[in-house]
Amino acid sequence: MASLVSSAVFPSAVAAPVLPARRRIGANGAGSAAFLRSPVSSPLSNAFQGTPVNRATIHANKQQAVRAAGSAAVMAAASKGTSKGTVVVEPDPRIPIVLLGVSGALFAVDNKLAAAPIGLLGALLAFQTTRVRFVFTEEALEVRIGQQLESSGENVFVGGENKWKYDTFVNWEFWWPAFPVLVYFKETQTRPEGQVHFFPIIANGKQLYDVMVERCGPSKGSGPSA
Repeated sequence: MASLVSSAVFPSAVAAPVLPARRRIGANGAGSAAFLRSPVSSPLSNAFQGTPVNRATIHANKQQAVRAAGSAAVMAAASKGTSKGTVVVEPDPRIPIVLLGVSGALFAVDNKLAAAPIGLLGALLAFQTTRVRFVFTEEALEVRIGQQLESSGENVFVGGENKWKYDTFVNWEFWWPAFPVLVYFKETQTRPEGQVHFFPIIANGKQLYDVMVERCGPSKGSGPSA
């Protein structure tokens, strides 16, 4: 690791140790002591072999190694900082409010036949806005429930978990860009030939669009204007 400083970074440059005396046996059987000195091989000793040790140069080399280690640590931290992390898109009740408003207006003109289904849809979406959360992890889009982000279980229409990996997305779009109401996307995780999904935008449309572009790639349609 770059943050660890070891002897490998700063090899010793002190004078070579003196090895113990080794007794040499002469031809006449008499022993004579001979002191053999053998320098310990190191990068700095090899570099300065046969020349006086320059302490200023050693200090400069150490400083250069420290700077290199610091740069490596900064680069490692920057690389960790590029992690996309998990994004939970903020809820947005605008669509349910619009539907409930239209329903109220239709009731006001005594058009109950049209007002009732629109009002029921608005009420359902208003309830779902308080509990459904669109969660973008580093690998997949997930639909979760509540503030604790509990599992939403299996998809009641096509089966399987409500979790789709980004690399299985074929394409996706917002309908309609000026006032996003629905998200359409097609993926190959559920079925190899492709599975189409729709879900109402009961979350912040701009935030949802931006994170989908970041994780799933550009949309074939334009993004929301607000």
